[in-house]
This record gives sequence, C-alpha cells and structure tokens, in this order.
Amino acid sequence: MAVRGVISYWWLPIFPACVWLGMLLGMLLWWFVTVDMDRSRLPSLDRDMYLPYISDIGAFTLKPLFIAGSVVTTVTFDLSFAAERWLRHKGRLVPNQTVLEKVLVVLTILFAVVGTVGLICLSIFDTYRHPKLHDMFLLLFIGGYLISAIFICWEYQRLGIQHREHRVLRASFWVKLTFIFLELGLAIAFGVLTFTDRKNIAAYFEWIISLIFTFYVLSFVIDLWPARRTKSRSMRFQKPTSPREMEESEASLPGRVHGPNTNGHF
Repeated sequence: MAVRGVISYWWLPIFPACVWLGMLLGMLLWWFVTVDMDRSRLPSLDRDMYLPYISDIGAFTLKPLFIAGSVVTTVTFDLSFAAERWLRHKGRLVPNQTVLEKVLVVLTILFAVVGTVGLICLSIFDTYRHPKLHDMFLLLFIGGYLISAIFICWEYQRLGIQHREHRVLRASFWVKLTFIFLELGLAIAFGVLTFTDRKNIAAYFEWIISLIFTFYVLSFVIDLWPARRTKSRSMRFQKPTSPREMEESEASLPGRVHGPNTNGHF
C-alpha cells in the first residue's frame, strides 16, 4: 500500500475528509454567490431563513454534487475502518487481543455502513420531494456514525489499558470521545430547534455538525499513522495464535505486546 514511503494507509481518511469539506464549501459558495439574491431557486427554503439547510441546497441544482460527494466520502471513509481492522490483523498496528475487542470492531464497521447508507439515501431522497424519507435517513446517518464512534472508543479504551506505552491509542480515544459528546449535543439541539420550528437557527447547527464530521474523519490519520513503521515483518506486533491465548489475555491484567513503540509520535 505504500510507495517508497510516501503513500501509505494514513492517507485513506484524508481523501474523504477533503471531498466532504470541498463539497460543503462549494455548496456554501454557490449559495452566497448565485442564490442569496434569487431565493426562488430554492423552493424548499423558508422565507425567514438566512442560511439554508444543506439538504435545501442539495435538493435542486447541486443535487448531483450532493449525491456524488456523499457517496465518495462515505465509501472511501469506510475503507479507513477496513484498513484499520486489516492492519491490526496483520500486526501492523497493536492487535486485538480478545474476542470482545473483535466484536467491537465488527460493530464499529457495521454501524459505519449504516451511517453510509443513511447519508447516501438522504442525498438521493431529497427534503423537497421526499421529506419523511429524508428525515429518516438523516437519523440513520447521524445515529450510525455516532454509535460506530462509541464502539471504536470502547475498543480503543480496552487496547489502551493493555498497551499503555502506545499513547496514540489514548490520543485517538479522547479525540473520538470528544466527537461523540460534541456531535450528540449538537444533534439534540438541532432536532429540538427543527421540531420547534426555529429553522433559521437549526440550519446553523446542521452546518456546524457537518463541518465537525470532517475532523472525525481526519482523526483516523492518528489511528493509521503508526503503520508506517511496521512495513518490515521484524517490526510487527505479535498476536494471540489460539483461542486459549485470547482467553488468557482477556483474563489477565493489562500486559504488553512486543512491537514498535509509537510513544506519542503521531
């Protein structure tokens, strides 16, 4: 996956983050440049709204951009989840030691896929023509990625206890935990404002939530960064080779696995 040490796995989350951010900024620019003076181009926009919902902009002229950006972002972002699991399996990253950790990985990927389906479908079933479906898929998108973040935090918390020398795990845990609380609070506020018909304020919250999602995607650079040091087989981590070893690891006190020390270098 790496070409002469330049292109590596940690690039995987950078691409979807750039696509997502570029799409959002492009939609904002389009609104301020071409639509702000001609609001009739967005029939779903309420008269008293100064800033439209993302879905309002993505329901008409820029719908192809919204769909393409959503598909590319989520599908390529999911590759980061798959890469992280594969690298742990191959010993390129600190490996999962217990059955529970592997279950958490599966649940993390599963709910990330739910979030992916939610975002792609809400971009297709726009808020103007399919409002109920759009709201349902919006919940799937936000809920899917939030629950996925909870499971990956749980996994990293367990890995961090057993491998305290690898501060990258702790850093990633706190970044993702911050994302969970921040996005959950903003999502609740967004829902309350929307359903109490204060849409003008709710639109600002939606844009903030979407922009913060960019930084969640980028947080996976922290997770994949240490793999650049373990290209050589001699530098890779040792893994449990039998169910018995996994059970012993589950029951043991926090221990250490042989492998490169990524002490805070990220």
